[in-house]
Amino acid sequence: MTLVIAALLGVIQGLTEFLPVSSTAHLLIGARLLGFDDPGGVFTVTIQLGSILAIMWLYRAKILHILTRLQSDPDARHFALMILVAFAPAVVAGALLADYVTTVLYESPKVFATTFVLGGIVMLVVERYRPVPTVLDADRTPIGRALVIGFCQVLAMVPGVSRSGATIVGGMLMGLDRPAAAEFSFFLAMPTMMAAFAHSLLKVRHKLAADRAAEIAVGFVMAFFASLLVVRPFLGVVKRRGFAPFAWYRILLGLAIFAAIAFHH
Repeated sequence: MTLVIAALLGVIQGLTEFLPVSSTAHLLIGARLLGFDDPGGVFTVTIQLGSILAIMWLYRAKILHILTRLQSDPDARHFALMILVAFAPAVVAGALLADYVTTVLYESPKVFATTFVLGGIVMLVVERYRPVPTVLDADRTPIGRALVIGFCQVLAMVPGVSRSGATIVGGMLMGLDRPAAAEFSFFLAMPTMMAAFAHSLLKVRHKLAADRAAEIAVGFVMAFFASLLVVRPFLGVVKRRGFAPFAWYRILLGLAIFAAIAFHH
């Protein structure tokens, strides 16, 4: 039964990591509802690697192209600098605030509920009043705008905000069209998630236990394949319908959590 729960949590991680709905909050809520014990957050930390590798696999040709042309191609250098600049604020914020976020905010369902609702409202407002897009290709994002998106990503340290949601909204406010904002979010996820994974793994390394290896392996594999399956359809929904469906989902889920808290569930 534990392996089945691990598989379900892996699917939740994979399906929500790149959607603007907060995978961290979904995992924390899912683990509570399913009665899954995760001492030190070891399981949560390690299955995130599945999602990281999935997005890197999907964009493997792009990654290889950039790495092999850094010395000769100005566009490749611009892309690398763009991502590094956007990544920098998360490095600083993570070093200063990570312990407070994981020990205090992760334990409060009211925080999840509040950020779900507020994040959904912000997405609806940005969808309606965003500036006319001037950047149609994520690769062409100006460095200054990339930095602003990076600061938006820092907000995602609060559980329920959503890393992809914060960066996508930031991208749209900076003049990126919807697909470009989503792709920029995917590219920025690679160094951000890898750094977060390495930092978290370093903290929990002494709590890794061989008897939980099967749970971690199942969760990792399910997260990998679920992430592979969700990215392309997500971009299709964004192109056709925008982010409103995800915004309403966030609002309804946040209200449901408030209701559960009110009835002591």
